[in-house]
Amino acid sequence: MLLDGKDWRDYFDAMASDAWRLETRSVYTMPQEEDAIRRFLAGGPVTAEDTAAWTRRVRGFRESGRTVGRVHAITRPLTDYLRFEFAHYAHNVAAGEDIRILDLTGRENPGLPDQDFWMFDESRVVLMNYRPDGTQISREAFDGDPSRFVEWKRLAVSESVPFSEYVRASG
Repeated sequence: MLLDGKDWRDYFDAMASDAWRLETRSVYTMPQEEDAIRRFLAGGPVTAEDTAAWTRRVRGFRESGRTVGRVHAITRPLTDYLRFEFAHYAHNVAAGEDIRILDLTGRENPGLPDQDFWMFDESRVVLMNYRPDGTQISREAFDGDPSRFVEWKRLAVSESVPFSEYVRASG
């Protein structure tokens, strides 16, 4: 089943306790971010207003006792998009999202897939499908045993560091 618009939001919001994402790409092409990226690349900041829709949702989830987290697997040097996304992450973390970085520069992938996904309550998985340029193709509800996704989450979290720690260490 493909999820878009209201169906995607309803599926996401139906989580009982947690939503977790694995991000594997160095570029995501999101039309709604074009102006903010242009400003950022021209030296402007990513403002709290740029991330307000998501951070409001994260705060709402936290207030209801639910959590949102992610691990982004990266390699250096950071792309312009990753530098932009890291500026977003600072606002997301302040809102209560648990963001972690898994830097694979100079090391082997510990066994994670090359597939972005969201997992909800460690029981429902949505595959996030992209073109090579980072344009999203679809969000597809996975119909099968989620146990390998649960293991990938465990592995990604154990091999990563909190975003704020990564930023401090990388200067």
